[in-house]
Amino acid sequence: MSVAPGLLIAAPRSGSGKTTIVLGLQRALARRGLRVRGVKCGPDYIDPAFHAAATGAPSFNLDSFAMGPELLEILASQAAGDADLVLAEGSMGLFDGIRQETGRTGASADIAALFGWPVILVLDVSGHAQSAAAVALGCARFDPRIEVAGVVLNKVAGERHRRLVEDGMARIGLPVLGAMARNAELGLPERHLGLVQAGETDELGMRLEGLANAVESSLDIDRLIALAGPTRLRSMGIAKPLPPPGQRIALASDMAFSFVYPHVLSGWRAAGAEIVPFSPLADEPPPPDCDACWLPGGYPELHAGRIAEAACFLDGLRRFAESRPVHGECGGYMVLGRSLEDGDGTTHAMAGLLPVETSYAKRRMHLGYRVAHLLGDGAMGPAGQRLVGHEFHYASVTQSDPSREAAFATITDAEGNDLGTAGHRIRNVTGSFFHVIAHG
Repeated sequence: MSVAPGLLIAAPRSGSGKTTIVLGLQRALARRGLRVRGVKCGPDYIDPAFHAAATGAPSFNLDSFAMGPELLEILASQAAGDADLVLAEGSMGLFDGIRQETGRTGASADIAALFGWPVILVLDVSGHAQSAAAVALGCARFDPRIEVAGVVLNKVAGERHRRLVEDGMARIGLPVLGAMARNAELGLPERHLGLVQAGETDELGMRLEGLANAVESSLDIDRLIALAGPTRLRSMGIAKPLPPPGQRIALASDMAFSFVYPHVLSGWRAAGAEIVPFSPLADEPPPPDCDACWLPGGYPELHAGRIAEAACFLDGLRRFAESRPVHGECGGYMVLGRSLEDGDGTTHAMAGLLPVETSYAKRRMHLGYRVAHLLGDGAMGPAGQRLVGHEFHYASVTQSDPSREAAFATITDAEGNDLGTAGHRIRNVTGSFFHVIAHG
């Protein structure tokens, strides 16, 4: 099997513009006829859908903390084995992760080091000029495992500004592969958990074409492709992906329920499971011929009124839960609870299957990896099963059964600090705020 080379597009910090440049590159290369595969480093479940839209091929997450070496190897081989080029997108800053000495920090640099992909730095140069070279030099020297092969300048004010920045880069020997001018029209719409989802973004195809045109006119794409490095793959044994919760899985899927990691769904299908989507917002109940129901995260807080009025969905969900397992993650967990207060302060009745009440009006950010151990047998595994996931939401719990008997799991953060119990388990119904990425 031939293996495609790869590049990691990263930045020293969030907000540098790497997503728009990655999407522009992916679309520009795809319309040249290249088979491009996108990869997202870290636990972001929104960007892979944009990669898929830009390239016409699936995109996966690669997470060096949550995924073991075997799973990382399999996912990278799937991407590199069916492409001409892998374009990976970093998350946050290139080296941002947790404190670990094992090379499993969750940082994008871990992925570049593991697979031998050179790094292209996207630098937001607004507010400085030659000093941008000092930032790039620091990134190039910070981690000897990786190679920073070049830089792309973003938010350049004009030709004089560009020349000054390029002068600094010449002094440190890093090639400048292009420069993007400040252009607010190239940005993609955002909301509180990141980009507005690909399926909701107006005229996404036209936006992607615009990004590709901007990248084509601003970057030396041929030179950038030439910097791609061979993808290093090793024989790491057999991975143990997240097992499917049933043979036929009813998957809530619409604008309120869409945060599912692509590798989870592909792993379920590879294990022989069938995924049957249904839409709560269209007042559809879980299909009765399924043997498990999964409510993923999403934005139920933006659609709480419609969900509360979806009697067929809620009644069907309750009937389903009488005899078969139902699991909710984050937004799905909120809908399984008793009530959800929206951003305007209006409280809406939810399914009432779990003893929890939540509020989006009382906002507080919850963010970080979670390592969980299940407190009972169920569709997610036997009692004691270790799960690794990630939590990112602004909703707060206002009322809850705090007992261990009703809890879903015990959890710690990535550094092993005890966070107590998480979620709830009542008969066939389970749920929690963290999104499961892999078995530990």
